[in-house]
Amino acid sequence: MTEAKPKLLVVEDDPGLQAQLKWAYEDFEVIVAGDRASALAALRAEEPPVVTLDLGLPPDPDGTSEGFAVLDEIMSVKPDTKVVVATGHGARESALQAIAKGAYDFYQKPVDIEAIGLIVRRALELHRLEGENRRLAAKAAKDERVLGRMITAAPEMIRVARTIERVANTNVSVMLLGASGTGKELLARGLHEASDRAEGAFVAINCAAIPENLLESELFGHEKGAFTGAVKTTEGKIEQANGGTLFLDEVGDIPLQLQVKLLRFLQERVIERIGSRSSIPVDTRIVCATHQNLEVMIEDGSFREDLYYRLAEIVVKIPSLAARPGDPVLLAKVFLTRFAEEMNPKVKGFATDALVAIDTWHWPGNVRELENRVKRAVIMADGKLVSAADLDLAEPDAETVRALNLKSAREQADRKVIRHALARSEGNISSTAKMLGISRPTLYDLLKQYDLHA
Repeated sequence: MTEAKPKLLVVEDDPGLQAQLKWAYEDFEVIVAGDRASALAALRAEEPPVVTLDLGLPPDPDGTSEGFAVLDEIMSVKPDTKVVVATGHGARESALQAIAKGAYDFYQKPVDIEAIGLIVRRALELHRLEGENRRLAAKAAKDERVLGRMITAAPEMIRVARTIERVANTNVSVMLLGASGTGKELLARGLHEASDRAEGAFVAINCAAIPENLLESELFGHEKGAFTGAVKTTEGKIEQANGGTLFLDEVGDIPLQLQVKLLRFLQERVIERIGSRSSIPVDTRIVCATHQNLEVMIEDGSFREDLYYRLAEIVVKIPSLAARPGDPVLLAKVFLTRFAEEMNPKVKGFATDALVAIDTWHWPGNVRELENRVKRAVIMADGKLVSAADLDLAEPDAETVRALNLKSAREQADRKVIRHALARSEGNISSTAKMLGISRPTLYDLLKQYDLHA
């Protein structure tokens, strides 16, 4: 089967030059357009990876306004297209303006067929490589997913996910402890989806976001007429999650009098709506989370000890983003891909200073802060690459960059030594660990961290 030729769109209004360019590209499927409308129609229909564009198009053949309008629309419709613009002799300013607008390269008229041929073929190869990189990045992000949704390559976070997977199909209550923005709700949803309750509802409620006088109604529901404004009988969140999972975020903010009612539900698995004396049996699994120290709250009397032990049958501590080496950059790339697609398709990646800044920032707001910074940077970025300034992070100093390079060098040395040891021991883990002078668990962690295989 003959391999399909790559497509090349030639936007040129001179019939003689059209024929000359078409002849010059025998290894391409050449599509010719002579004006803005036909060029954009061909772009949408054929999706060529490379376009050659004469800036002097009708109705402005002696100027550049129409050519720049076509360039702007190409970058808007399909920003990954490599556009090579033609400029008049000495029109350096137009060429630089075209590059600033997103063009890949330029050539000067009169046309040198061999020179433009090299530019076009180089542009095609770059387009292919960028496409392959995007596919690999998407595959890497998919491969780094745990619990179906969470993206991580950090051993600390993978251990958390594995713990949650192990308890998912039990009915034990799980308490997630971690700072704000570490992904507690994402982990709770992952637990639900990995459990035999996955077909049931996953209901989440932030106990800190609801006023005390409304929280009881939100959790347990109410009967019509139970209080002013109760115009109809309403199920509470516990009842809505019947057969599924209820996620109680910031459980430490539940007032004491309501803690008693929640404890009764956990002990007897029945609820009473406000204004009712009837008990309703409910089969809801509770997963809760908090950033507060509940043991201190128990000591000062603001949280019931018996409720704590009912909620905390399994306690999972979630590391901060700063304690997950490699994850900030991994997550930042995933966020950038998503937000660029939605809001600013011309953005293609991060500049080097941005990657160093992301890797060295301490992320007090954790994943939520990272997501917000990347979102804002994608919206505000002027060029194809997001910079440290776009992220509102200070550019790293030379000392920081050197430290990062030392870390990278150490990792490369580790990889090389581990590979040699594995080869000498023919993949035997015990022999490899002994040769390296480390324990088997440490070797397993390193293999996972560096994505090496025995």
